[in-house]
Amino acid sequence: MFAMLHWLARARGALIPPAPAGGGVLVDLGCGGGLLAPFVAGKGYRHIGVDMTASALAQAAAHGVVPVRADVTAIPLADCCADVVAAGEILEHVTDLPAAVAEACRLLRPGGLLVIDTLASTALARLVAVRLAERVPGGPPPGIHDPALLVDRAVLRRECARHGVQLRLRGIRPSLVDLARWLAGRTDVVRMLTVPTTAVLFQAAGRRELPAGGG
Repeated sequence: MFAMLHWLARARGALIPPAPAGGGVLVDLGCGGGLLAPFVAGKGYRHIGVDMTASALAQAAAHGVVPVRADVTAIPLADCCADVVAAGEILEHVTDLPAAVAEACRLLRPGGLLVIDTLASTALARLVAVRLAERVPGGPPPGIHDPALLVDRAVLRRECARHGVQLRLRGIRPSLVDLARWLAGRTDVVRMLTVPTTAVLFQAAGRRELPAGGG
């Protein structure tokens, strides 16, 4: 398993607040084997995972995730059903970014939170996150990222805004100290730290706007 997916799931979970009183719904796009589940457990959500891979959904279900087998551009869930939609390390794998964004935003209730982490469409990201990372032990399998699908930040922001979600972006990277300890076999946890640039790996978050005059 690509170890960094676990580190990113922890960082993604930290952006997700406790559910509203009485509980809430979290829709986890590209949920894989349910890596996010331990980091939102106890926050009061019904955790729904959307993925195309049946074996991954079976693993997610074992972690308490409600599995839905579907493409992230055509999700069989109702409009405005989710308090939170998380799209972690999935947008850089979709061929139709506007369609995936539209679906994510459609699922959000007014005031609901969209949480994203993904790779930027830049020369630096292609160098660091594709060419170099694929050579690191425990890094992504060679060829898993198509450089042509890395995410244009301006397009992502524009498409979210079209659906009433204004995104805030921040760059993140692994702690170099933790990474050295992990490479030496001394830790399993590597913290993700914020950095000034969003040109490689970034998180994004924003809430769906409320109706005019609504609360």
